[in-house]
Amino acid sequence: MAEDFASGAPLRVGLIGLGSMGRHHARVIRETEGMDLVAVADPGGDRFGVAGALEVGSDVEWLIDAGIEAAMVAVPTVYHEEVALRLAEAGVHTMVEKPIAHDVAAGRRVAQAFEEAGLTGAVGYVERCNPAIVALRDKLAEGFLGEIYQIQTFRQGPFPARISDVGVVKDLATHDVDLAAFVAGSPYSSIYARTTHRSGREFEDMVVATGQLADGTMVGHTVNWLSPFKERRTVVTGERGALVADTLNIDLTFYANGTVPTEWDAVAAFRGVSEGDITTYAIPKREPLRVEQERFRDAVRGVSDEVVSMAEGVHTLEVVEAILSAAADGQAVQL
Repeated sequence: MAEDFASGAPLRVGLIGLGSMGRHHARVIRETEGMDLVAVADPGGDRFGVAGALEVGSDVEWLIDAGIEAAMVAVPTVYHEEVALRLAEAGVHTMVEKPIAHDVAAGRRVAQAFEEAGLTGAVGYVERCNPAIVALRDKLAEGFLGEIYQIQTFRQGPFPARISDVGVVKDLATHDVDLAAFVAGSPYSSIYARTTHRSGREFEDMVVATGQLADGTMVGHTVNWLSPFKERRTVVTGERGALVADTLNIDLTFYANGTVPTEWDAVAAFRGVSEGDITTYAIPKREPLRVEQERFRDAVRGVSDEVVSMAEGVHTLEVVEAILSAAADGQAVQL
């Protein structure tokens, strides 16, 4: 569809869902060069006051009637399929907030609809655009760590009141599943998990998952809404040491394997690595949501392809559902 936007005219963008994420998307779309926010909609109205001079519609038809070329879908997960399919039918390039849909079958229908229509379809995994993850991915692509042995993620903190329709697996762990596959450049091959319910809700609020990627890399995820502190870390361990991406403080630190001989016999007898130099890198720190919208804009224009594809979104959802299945059955799931 690149030829449609060869003139470089700003994309006419519509936004549906003006809640906790939609309000941020509204601001960033307005601030992003090459994008014009021309229509917004939310059946619940504009509780955060982000519409500005725009009239607030009640549904996706409002956006389509406004003549939009691209759309951002930030409605609750249960409505992703319905809204996205209508946008595909109308020929609108679309980014859907994660996860792509409420279940795998729905996600596949959405992905297929955009593929068959020849439209840009993307999923909003904004953590891929976090500066610490961008820097981490770049170093791994250079072979900085050598062979990768393990990827561990830690995403913990208090319960966010904004969540109403999913548990911690589909809301938070989905980020880490996507990140592990992204930084390693390999899909999942198996997963095992345990969950627990401690907050009185019908959905799980804690999960610990372990698995393996198709390339043999081990993965581990610790995710919950029950910790009184916030933690967002991705740790990649390889043959040269470990890279730690702190996506909360936006830092990337390298822990090198030691090269200095150890004179303490009890320690030197251990046949493994030792502590080496620690380096924290200075990295550019741009707002992840802005980077995500710029990538979507460029994908629609056909000048780059750095968005999270809907096919990737479906695979992540397959792993997420496998985590829930493994937790319920107590058995590892092969993917």
